[in-house]
Amino acid sequence: MSADQTIDHDSWNYSPAKLPRQSKITLGRIHGVLPYDGVRNPGFRSASSHRVWLTYRTIANDFQPKSGIAESAAEAAVAHELLLSPLLYDLQFQPLKVYLRPGDRKGPSYTHDLLATFMDGRRSLIFVRNSDSLQKPRTWRDIEAIKAATSPSAADNIKIVDAGRYSRQRRENLFRLHEAIQSPEPEVDDMVLWTARNYRSLWLMRDLFPLLDLPQKTVFKSCYRLIARGALRANLDHVIAEWSRIEVAS
Repeated sequence: MSADQTIDHDSWNYSPAKLPRQSKITLGRIHGVLPYDGVRNPGFRSASSHRVWLTYRTIANDFQPKSGIAESAAEAAVAHELLLSPLLYDLQFQPLKVYLRPGDRKGPSYTHDLLATFMDGRRSLIFVRNSDSLQKPRTWRDIEAIKAATSPSAADNIKIVDAGRYSRQRRENLFRLHEAIQSPEPEVDDMVLWTARNYRSLWLMRDLFPLLDLPQKTVFKSCYRLIARGALRANLDHVIAEWSRIEVAS
């Protein structure tokens, strides 16, 4: 195609330009971080979906940082929500590949999104899909085929998660809450929580700032950790800031 025949996608042709498929991004070794160990690398470049690379800590790895790759922003939000739970023992990304035709390893296959292992030994495979897809009978037929192809020994159950439950702000808040618990300060958190419990007029996060002989940013970070722990409650679908409504969990 000559230069004068080239379609200019910026001036008049507003449809997205079809670009060649790019290679997957492969992380090299990171000092002090356990490598990604999923059976599939979903980290290829995409113009239509949001891949998320993250590091996380679990009891299973003695809280040593480990690399994870989520295939969508909603999948990452589910992972962050699980990582906030004190009941979680381990979390794996892209943990298991199953073949939908028994014995046919060249036929259609599916790789599970997440595998959560809890402190009591329960294991749950997590299937994350958007709301529109979950309204379609074909999706549920696919889910039944995936369940049938998955060995009962792989997990105790398969949980279906509607990505529509995770608004953009909720995803952002879960990310920030997960970041906050990476820098624990238990003594500060005890002081902030004690103050919150004993201040009868508590309404906004900023109400706590003048009550504590601590820098405002220290109290702010502590509130994030306390919300992550479930000791304080806030609306995760709204921005969590100093003007946010908070309350002590019962």
